[in-house]
Amino acid sequence: MPSARSLSSLLRNLARPGYARVIAGKVRARFGEDDAARQRALAWYRDIRVRPVDYFAAIDPELAAETAEFGAKVRERAAVVSAEVGFDVDSAGRYELLYFLTRRQRPKVVVETGVAYGYSSYAFLAALARNGDGGRLWSSDFPFFRRADPERFVGIMVPDDLRSGWSLRTKGDGVNLPEMLAEFATIDLFHYDSDKSARGRSFGCGLVLPRLAESGVFLMDDIQDNAWFHDYVMANGPDDPRSKSVVVFGGSNRAFVGGVGVEPLPHPIGTA
Repeated sequence: MPSARSLSSLLRNLARPGYARVIAGKVRARFGEDDAARQRALAWYRDIRVRPVDYFAAIDPELAAETAEFGAKVRERAAVVSAEVGFDVDSAGRYELLYFLTRRQRPKVVVETGVAYGYSSYAFLAALARNGDGGRLWSSDFPFFRRADPERFVGIMVPDDLRSGWSLRTKGDGVNLPEMLAEFATIDLFHYDSDKSARGRSFGCGLVLPRLAESGVFLMDDIQDNAWFHDYVMANGPDDPRSKSVVVFGGSNRAFVGGVGVEPLPHPIGTA
């Protein structure tokens, strides 16, 4: 049950222009999805998954060590930020995976949907800064509707010294993505982590993926929520440039990140 404070914030935010429409659309999109298809996709994800730490070690052990150091730094900052705001700014996101792939792939244009407290944004921006070749992050989000003054919590994990390489918009994907796509021709890395419904994923990815570079990387969080990622990979087929390498990352049977166009493993790795 939400607290009285969060319920009050929810009702107040629902009264703001545009909020009720976006939230209602997300709720409607969750109903009526095909659970049988989701279960078939989930079995596939479980069968081919690889733990991120195993992937890191197999691809680049030195970068794996750097990534672990970054992960510790993120957790330290989370403790500081949580103390400052008075609640836990926790995250189940795979920020170490995002850091590793950004360092390894060295993208110049990164687009993400879904920011929340900014763990993913922190990972991208820290990796781009470490790369040192002018890469930039464009982020689309819709603020927390259960908190008062929700905009101030979006991306709160991102340190000030990394924000110069960041373009953040908070009006929802329907407004944000068309605005951002007007600013560049191609995208090197796209991370989708906003509306988890199949309809939401089709909308956002339908706008962004046509701009993905042939050598680009496409990542989607929480692919277990429905069959969208599985169906996308199967529809494109192995001969499609954007499906040349598919990896499902997951250390458990519950949550998975799908990667398309990522660097393939040099040898098979067990999932135990």
